[in-house]
Amino acid sequence: MTEVIKLGTVLRGIQAGKSFQTAEVLARPDELGVLKVSAVTWSDFQPDEAKALVGSYEPEETHKVKSGDLLISRANTKEFVGAVVLVEQDYPLRLLSDKTLRLVLDESRVSKEYLLFALRSTSARKHIEHFATGTSDSMRNISQGVIESIPITLPDLKTQRRIASRLKAQLAEIESSFLAAHAQLLDVQALHAAILRDAFKEVIPAALPKSRGVPPSGWRWHELCEIAKLESGHTPSRLRPDWWGGDVSWVSLTEIRGLDGKWVEETHLRTNEAGIANSSARILPRGTVCFSRTASVGFVTIMAKPMATSQDFANWVCGDELDPEFLMYALIRSRSELRAVATGATHKTIYMPELESFQICAPERSEQERIVVALKKRLGTREVMRSALQHQYQEIKRMPPRVLAKAFEF
Repeated sequence: MTEVIKLGTVLRGIQAGKSFQTAEVLARPDELGVLKVSAVTWSDFQPDEAKALVGSYEPEETHKVKSGDLLISRANTKEFVGAVVLVEQDYPLRLLSDKTLRLVLDESRVSKEYLLFALRSTSARKHIEHFATGTSDSMRNISQGVIESIPITLPDLKTQRRIASRLKAQLAEIESSFLAAHAQLLDVQALHAAILRDAFKEVIPAALPKSRGVPPSGWRWHELCEIAKLESGHTPSRLRPDWWGGDVSWVSLTEIRGLDGKWVEETHLRTNEAGIANSSARILPRGTVCFSRTASVGFVTIMAKPMATSQDFANWVCGDELDPEFLMYALIRSRSELRAVATGATHKTIYMPELESFQICAPERSEQERIVVALKKRLGTREVMRSALQHQYQEIKRMPPRVLAKAFEF
């Protein structure tokens, strides 16, 4: 017979830790530590997530974490408040805090393994999230009364153990698939850098003079400002709304991450002729390569039509010797090294003297164009792979809740 009960009816008690005085450092494995809320999430118990105690303390036995403890977090974010873990070994040096509770069960009525999964079911999560209190999503709380009132579907013990055993096997298989998909995704993400390294023959193609490498056969170093005109950007006054919302696209840091490595057709932020006329902003031609030089240093886009940029960009209008896409990919290939040039305590910036000294390693224009065609083809194939793997990865992430939901449909 299956019934829906309140969790409190199968509890012998709820044991809490205490509010210890702790240091703002993690406890070593060989010293007493008080569990952080991050020790109890949706993964296995994390004993390393514990703060070191301040001063000496002889812990009470009920405060020690032990094998078989079913722990629940009474305070955390909306996603993790009420999360549960089952501890699989003794941890005499790990102590329950006042935010981590131990559920003491009537094991003649309920299996710990079953309850672990039941408390992760959709109905239990809805109840917890509905009754959690707190004005900020950064920390929600549930009382012992809310915990005791969580609805639980309870079949007989034999059925509970069978369900728990099946769920454990299914979730272990999903976890294995998740880890494999994650590894594949990391591999295909790393492939992007490998493709760029290969296209530029292992040389860092955009560099300061002191950082130049040996050019590949048929390539040579150029002063970038000799084969491309360096232009800065500007921002029309924000105090003049009549200078905004026109028909002139204006590249800014707010959009550059999404535009990285692409041609920009238009932007969300737009100015107009009056904004351009009454500021130092300039409308630059199609093919201008825009390199973010402040805050989000190193992101690159190319103008697909005439537009302007903020002062956060260094803009290169390429001459006949330099293909704009070749320059864009060269800057992306050199991103880590160019970011190291940026200075500043709060917001890193590459200043104009450094930008004016940039050098570019490149072959003849026709070879640049051939490299770009081959590079785009390889990056396109890689993006198809990445997109497919990302979809697979997200689908696997959605499987545990689906499996739990199906398991508790009686």
